[in-house]
Amino acid sequence: MEYNIKQHLVPGFEKALPLDSTNNNQPRQTPGVAGATVVPKNPSAPQLIIASDALAEDLGFDPAYTNSEDFVAIFSGQKVVEGTTPYAMNYAGHQFGHWAGQLGDGRAINLFDIKNGDKTWTLQLKGAGRTAYSRTADGLAVLRSSIREFLCSEAMFHLGVPTTRALSLIKTGDQVMRDVMYDGNPAYEQGAIVCRVAPSFVRFGNFEVHASRQEYDLLKDLADFVIGNYFPEIDMNQAEPYVKFFKTVCEKTLHLMLEWHRVGFVHGVMNTDNMSILGLTIDYGPYGWTDDYNYQWTPNTTDRVERRYRFGNQANIALWNLVKLANALVPLIGEDTTELEEGLLWYQNNYKSKFTKMMADKLGLFEEEENDEALVTSLEKLLHKQEVDMTIFFRKLSDINPKTHDKVEALKIVKEAFYQEFEPIGENKDAWLAWMEEYLIRNQKENISSGDRQQKMNTINPKYVLRNYMAQMAIEKAENGDYSLVHELHTLLKTPYEEQPEFEKYFAKRPDWARNKVGASMLSCSS
Repeated sequence: MEYNIKQHLVPGFEKALPLDSTNNNQPRQTPGVAGATVVPKNPSAPQLIIASDALAEDLGFDPAYTNSEDFVAIFSGQKVVEGTTPYAMNYAGHQFGHWAGQLGDGRAINLFDIKNGDKTWTLQLKGAGRTAYSRTADGLAVLRSSIREFLCSEAMFHLGVPTTRALSLIKTGDQVMRDVMYDGNPAYEQGAIVCRVAPSFVRFGNFEVHASRQEYDLLKDLADFVIGNYFPEIDMNQAEPYVKFFKTVCEKTLHLMLEWHRVGFVHGVMNTDNMSILGLTIDYGPYGWTDDYNYQWTPNTTDRVERRYRFGNQANIALWNLVKLANALVPLIGEDTTELEEGLLWYQNNYKSKFTKMMADKLGLFEEEENDEALVTSLEKLLHKQEVDMTIFFRKLSDINPKTHDKVEALKIVKEAFYQEFEPIGENKDAWLAWMEEYLIRNQKENISSGDRQQKMNTINPKYVLRNYMAQMAIEKAENGDYSLVHELHTLLKTPYEEQPEFEKYFAKRPDWARNKVGASMLSCSS
């Protein structure tokens, strides 16, 4: 069947801001424009592997349309919808703390914007060929990274974490050369394309590129476009709209950092060009879920020495990135940056209390008390001393009945979360029992039944997350033409807070074989 996309098209970024429209995919500098038009690469034999029916419905597609030739042609880059102008965005960024200059959409091509009901979406292909911003790369993506992006985008959405989404995963039929570990051993891999979907893909770096080039009129046009389309609560006719915009971005970014921590997600590449202006998780590269509660862990092999983007540093890096965004907005504000600084101070002053509240909610402590911060801090110290699975530990806490279980029984309930022998020895055992006793006493103050407490905790602490080893197993099967595990994990991760007894095998600690296996522990930025 066909779906008349043209009836749902609406003007977007490409209509509001200037583009380099030479349709030349050769990498180059593009001063004075917000992006460049692109002709997607024509894949040799596109084949749909999986599509998100839930997202298709949100977009107004009949789910049956995702199985059509027309769908595969459009979302593989084989067919350009009449009346649309595919383009790549121009942005810059700080990468691993260093200014990198112009970067841009090196392997992402924005197809068009569509509207369904009161929502507007930008649809973008990742891996459909070179753009003006590909630099020395080919603009393509491989099957393994595309599977990870598709599954994680939808998994994060169903976890309730702000994120871009993934509509489809299509195998191109072409071979792509990649050096997985950057060790001088390149090999051909199967090519693939993900259709990514978001209200907008504008990043901090979009503002940085124009500010760095002193393109202040274009910087203002970009800010006006973003505020007018995505921040309806800001009145451009009232005072200081750009300050209000920045403060709202600070709030959205803080919320995102809390949500990442709540589910144990580590992004791995928090460069300013990978920070969404809407507070969305964007650019799924070498991400991962921390298995044990380890603040030092990073999933990115490129970051394994400095660990800049480690689990425990994400909130600090987000603040660092906000400083860079504030600097880019100074030309719109003027010399008095007091209110920009207020936005940054708000982030600094509010993170700790909001973090404590988020962690208290994970512990089933819904009525705030002054001593909750100390209880959270002492728990974190214990979790750092031993290898304890974060997802299992917090999920199993809901099985504790504070009214009937003593500290010994309560500790046994979470025993399966410990990676090594459960019984902590010596000082650790006493410390765990002391913490559990304090936790039970604090829980007894809550004005909530044990059943309601468990139910509420189980909407905060997921039972299932996309652990790296799970994604790696799906990738290995898919590379041999078997996509069953991709579909199985997609189904599992649609309801990550539900028990799903048929998938109980995934409620388990990382297996030993996955500790140091490429793809199942740390990953490179190779795609």
